[in-house]
Amino acid sequence: MKRLEPNSPELHSADIVADNIAHLKTLFPEAFAAEGKIDFDVLKQLLGGEVDDREERYGLNWHGKRKARQLALTPSTGTLRPCPEESVDWDTTQNIFIEGDNLEVLKLLQKSYAGKVKLIYIDPPYNTGNDFVYPDNFQDSIKNYLEITGQVKGGQQVSSNTEASGRFHTDWLNMMYPRLKLACSLLRDDGLIFISIDDGEVASLRHCMADIFGESNFVANVVWQKAYTANMTAKFISNTHDHILVFAKNIDAAIVGRIARSDDQKAKFKNPDNDPRGCWKAENLSAGKYYAAGQFEIKGPTGEVFTPPPGRYWRCNEESYRQWLGDGRITFGISGEGRPMLKKYLAEVEEGLTPSTWWSHEECGTNKEASIELKDVFDGDACFQTPKPLRLLRRICDLAAGRDGIVLDFFGGSGTTAHALFAANVADNGARRFILVQLPEPLDASNPEQSFAMATCSKLRMRPVLSALTSERLRRAAALLASGPLKERCDLGFRVFKLDSGNIEPWDPATKDVPSAIAKAVDNVKADRTDDDLVYDVLLKTGLDLCVPIESKKIAGKEVKSIGGGVLFTCFATKIKAADAEPLALGIVKWRDELAPANPKECRVVFRDSAFESDVAKSNLAAILKQHSFDEKLIASL
Repeated sequence: MKRLEPNSPELHSADIVADNIAHLKTLFPEAFAAEGKIDFDVLKQLLGGEVDDREERYGLNWHGKRKARQLALTPSTGTLRPCPEESVDWDTTQNIFIEGDNLEVLKLLQKSYAGKVKLIYIDPPYNTGNDFVYPDNFQDSIKNYLEITGQVKGGQQVSSNTEASGRFHTDWLNMMYPRLKLACSLLRDDGLIFISIDDGEVASLRHCMADIFGESNFVANVVWQKAYTANMTAKFISNTHDHILVFAKNIDAAIVGRIARSDDQKAKFKNPDNDPRGCWKAENLSAGKYYAAGQFEIKGPTGEVFTPPPGRYWRCNEESYRQWLGDGRITFGISGEGRPMLKKYLAEVEEGLTPSTWWSHEECGTNKEASIELKDVFDGDACFQTPKPLRLLRRICDLAAGRDGIVLDFFGGSGTTAHALFAANVADNGARRFILVQLPEPLDASNPEQSFAMATCSKLRMRPVLSALTSERLRRAAALLASGPLKERCDLGFRVFKLDSGNIEPWDPATKDVPSAIAKAVDNVKADRTDDDLVYDVLLKTGLDLCVPIESKKIAGKEVKSIGGGVLFTCFATKIKAADAEPLALGIVKWRDELAPANPKECRVVFRDSAFESDVAKSNLAAILKQHSFDEKLIASL
C-alpha cells in the first residue's frame, strides 16, 4: 500500500509542466536527449518553418511576464474544504460556489475540470488605480491568501496601484496573466471566454489574451452600452460603454448561438397574399457584390422592365429567377407595380439572428438596471459597486453556454453569472451548471465604496466579507425563482467550498522540536480536518467532479464511502486493527461488485495511514484487495 507523503505529487494540484512535457514527448520523442532533457535544436528542426526565432517580434511584453507564466505552472499546496452547512441542496445540486483566491482555486480545479468548461465569463477588477486585492506571493500563495483575508496574522499588505508607480499596467497584467493561463486549460475544445473590461486595459488585455489563446482564436470585441445617459460632469467625453473581449479555445470548433427574434422583429413578417408557406417579408433582390450572370432584365406584371440599380447585380442568374418566380417567391408588391423583391419566409429562416458587436442598453440592460435588480434581491439595499445586469449575462449564456454546459466565473463579484444561469434553467428547463469563485475580501466601513456592502452585512448579521454577500445573493435569487412553474425540475442549489491550506501536516526541516515533529509525521492529517475534508481533497487530486455522487456504508464497523458509483472508495477511520483487515477488505470488494463500475480494475481505495495498528494490518488488507483485482498502485493511504 502506497503512503502519500506531504511532497507526493498526488497531494498537489495538477503539475502542468510535467503534463506539457509528457505530451511533447509523445509527439516528438526524437527531441528528448538520453537524460530526458529537451534538445531545442532538434525540436526546432522537427517544427520546421513554424518556429519564430527572431529577436524582434510582434507581441506584448512587460516586466514580470516570465514570473507570471511560471506562477501559473506552480502547483498549489492548498485544498478545498466542503461546507454543507452553508450550502443549498448539498446532496442534489451540481453547482459550486468556492470562497478563495481564484489563482489557487484554478490550480486545484485542473485535474477535475480540465477541458470540461463550456463558457467562462469574468468581470475582473478594472485597473483604476485602487487597491489590488490579488497581490500574488510567489513563495507561499496559500499563506499570502490567509494573511490578506485576515484568516491568520501576518504583515502582508495591499498597496495601491497608481499610475505614478511606474508599474500601472504591469501589476495588473501580472495579476491577470496566470489566471487566464489556467482558465484556458479548463475550457472545452468548443468553449468560449468572455471578459468585461473598460477602455483603460482593453488593448493590453487583448494582447494578453492573444498570447495565451492565440490571435487566430479571437472572436469579437463586443461593445456594451452600460449607460443610456451621458455624464454631464465628465472632463472630456462621457464614457457610456464597456468592452467584452471574446476568444475561443479552438476557433474551428467554437459555436456561437443566435439571438432570439423579438416580437417586433417577428411582426415584420406578414402574409398579405395568403401564401400557403406562411408569413414572409420582402428582401432586396439585388446585391453589391459583382456577379456577371446577375445582369439581365426583369419584366413585371404591368409590363415595366427592371434592371439592377447602378453598381449592383441581381443576386441570381436568369434560370434561378424563373424558378423563384414560378414558385411564387418573387413579389412586386401588393399592387404589382413595385420593383422585384425576394420573399423571405419566417418558417425557413434560422431560429435566431446573428449577434453583432453592438449590445445596446435596450437589449442587455445597464449598470443602473443591475443595481435595481440587487435592491430587489436585498430588500432595498445596494451592496455592490457597478454590478452587471441579468440581461447581459443571460445573453452571454444563451450564446455560449448551451443547455447543459459548465459555466465558470472566477471573479464572482455580485453573483450575476450564477443568478443568470438559475434564470435560464428555469426559463427553458436547462441543465447548465456553474462554478463561481469569489475572494473573501474583508470589507472596510471607512471605505466609501464598501460602506453599503458593510451596512448590508451588519443588517443581515453576516461575516463582513464580499463572498458572504455573493452567496447570500444566490440564496435569495434561488428563493425568488423557486416560485416559478419549473421549480421542481430545476437545480437552484449550490455546494460551498472554502480554500484552505492542505490537509497533511508538512515536515518542517528547520524544526527544533524533533519529537513533536515525528509525532505529527506519524499522524500527519491536521487535527482540525474531518473525513469529508479528506474525501473532497482526494476527489480533487484524482480528477473527479466535486458534485459526483457519494454513498456511505458501515463495513466492519468502519465508515466507507463509495464515490462515483465505485470509481473510488475511501475509509478514513482512525483505528483499523489486524482483525479488521479481512472483513473490511472483503466488504469493500463486495460493494464494488454490487456497484459494477465500468472498469473495476481501475477502482481506487484510500485509507488513513495512521489508523493501522501495525504494518501487518496494512499489508493484509492490501493483499486481500489485490487478490480481488484491485490494482496495487491504486491502493493508497494518507
